[in-house]
Amino acid sequence: MPASTQPQREGRRARRLLAAAAGLATVGALTAALPAAAGESHHGKGGKHQDERSRYQDVQLLSFNDLHGNLEPPSGSSGRVTETQADGTTKTVDAGGVEYLATHLRQARKGNAYSITAAGGDMVGASPLISGLFHDEPTIEALNKLDLDVTSVGNHEFDEGAKELARLQKGGCHPTDGCYVEGKKFQGADFPYLAANVLDEKSGKPVLAPYWVWKKNGVKVGFIGVTLENTPGVVSAEGVKGLKFKDEVETIDKYAKVLQKQGVKSIVALIHEGGAPASSSYNYDCDAPGAGDGISGPIVDIAENVSPMVDALVTGHTHNAYVCTIDDPAGKPRMVTSAASFGRLYTDTTLTYDRRTGDIARTAVKSANHVVTRDVPKAPDMTSLIGKWNALAAPIGNRAVGHISGDIGTAGTESPLGDLIADAQLAYGKELDPETDLAFMNPGGIRTGLTYAASGSEGDGVVTYAEGFAVQPFANTVNLKDITGEQLIKVLQEQVSGANAASPKVLQISSGLTYTLDLTKSGAERVVADSVRLNGAAIDPSATYRVAMNSFLAGGGDGFTTLGQGTNELVGEDDLAALTDYLTANSSAADPIEPPAADRITVVR
Repeated sequence: MPASTQPQREGRRARRLLAAAAGLATVGALTAALPAAAGESHHGKGGKHQDERSRYQDVQLLSFNDLHGNLEPPSGSSGRVTETQADGTTKTVDAGGVEYLATHLRQARKGNAYSITAAGGDMVGASPLISGLFHDEPTIEALNKLDLDVTSVGNHEFDEGAKELARLQKGGCHPTDGCYVEGKKFQGADFPYLAANVLDEKSGKPVLAPYWVWKKNGVKVGFIGVTLENTPGVVSAEGVKGLKFKDEVETIDKYAKVLQKQGVKSIVALIHEGGAPASSSYNYDCDAPGAGDGISGPIVDIAENVSPMVDALVTGHTHNAYVCTIDDPAGKPRMVTSAASFGRLYTDTTLTYDRRTGDIARTAVKSANHVVTRDVPKAPDMTSLIGKWNALAAPIGNRAVGHISGDIGTAGTESPLGDLIADAQLAYGKELDPETDLAFMNPGGIRTGLTYAASGSEGDGVVTYAEGFAVQPFANTVNLKDITGEQLIKVLQEQVSGANAASPKVLQISSGLTYTLDLTKSGAERVVADSVRLNGAAIDPSATYRVAMNSFLAGGGDGFTTLGQGTNELVGEDDLAALTDYLTANSSAADPIEPPAADRITVVR
């Protein structure tokens, strides 16, 4: 599901650092529906190098999206992909890790003299400790080594604001934390970040370059980068302060015309917005006969309306995998791809460039998602990079903060880990104000589960600070607000109505709060108002309730405008500290925390 987002406030990781220091195989190739044009039979399979004198030149486009600083192989379900077998059954494959991604990309480029590597945003933000603790400098260094040519910004690129994004692009040591390696200045990204639809409110100009052109031996391919227009709805007000986010289609069309005037007729849009395929298998063929509506979601409307001048769309944000064709406004099939997330997949697309017209021969475009399997040699330069940053992070990351008796996951409308985090925030809220009644946690702010099996030498069942950081990496605060009982019911209704009607965001709730969610109904009626109870008592519409929540929700994020209207706000400390302190106080090796039952919301389907 799309990951809702939250900001990382500038400098908060520094305080966190000080506080902690103190205490498969390639399958699913898809070809556009029309037959190959005359004269294309000489093309090498998979984008192999062509004779320079030929009219048509295959250009390899390798792409990925939503890396989120996952340098090491992601764990649990975050480190697996689903693959459909020839007999229709499915299996899961372990995937991801930049040591393996680098090897796969380097192998894929062999024999392809014309090869471009591009990304669809969210390269950084919501990152594991090894990257997030250092404001994602390690990830930028890794992307440089991956020979990334260009990427769009995503919403997470604004977690720490436009100034921090500019530093990641241009280089320089962090304004608060300074340089992490003595005598070594951070060099910034070797590739351009594109932000065509992100404008400075004062100047009205893009905060970063809107487009970029790749050139080789007369072949020119232009790239336009945009993020979702609704970025302010999924990033804190502080993260997008002073910025305007424009419509994706209008922006892409505008710069497609600019590129055309410059003689660049082959154009790829990098769009940090996505869709939902009908199958969770990465090799699902959404163009197969009988597949029906193979993909749904915001990207469909964008793809159907972006100018035919654009030849392919590399997308992201929803963390789903798909390789589909969607007709452009002229009714011509156009490739739309996404490579899931966390470096588990990459997409290999062949763009057949017509030297006579300077455009892409769309009838010959081919694309497939490939698994970043872990059965290939690790790239030594990435191993060295990970080792360097792990050595800096280890004193903090390896610290034990609690014990669990089994996996505490994130699956379900109400998840065991969601309950645990909400309980932790309620406990912290009561420390700030004993009158605190309940806590809310947004599901998109929970980035991964807690696994029982040891990821290092800490031992099974031990939760380390690094594992906690991976769960809540946004550096929000835990805030308290007063809301009325009437507002409390409205907050619950906002989960399934208004901005969240099409894609519900069900809040995770603390112990004592219960209600029924009837999914057979529609809109706000899906929350059965008279079923809402706090410690067994019906909610009094006129009473005042003290509610703990993270600062993202307190600002009305994720469509919860009513929480933004709460009063008597008290700003607390770091939300990760609330979780780790709760784990420490309520567990031990002899008495670990058991996975919560996730039985506070009764779901009717």
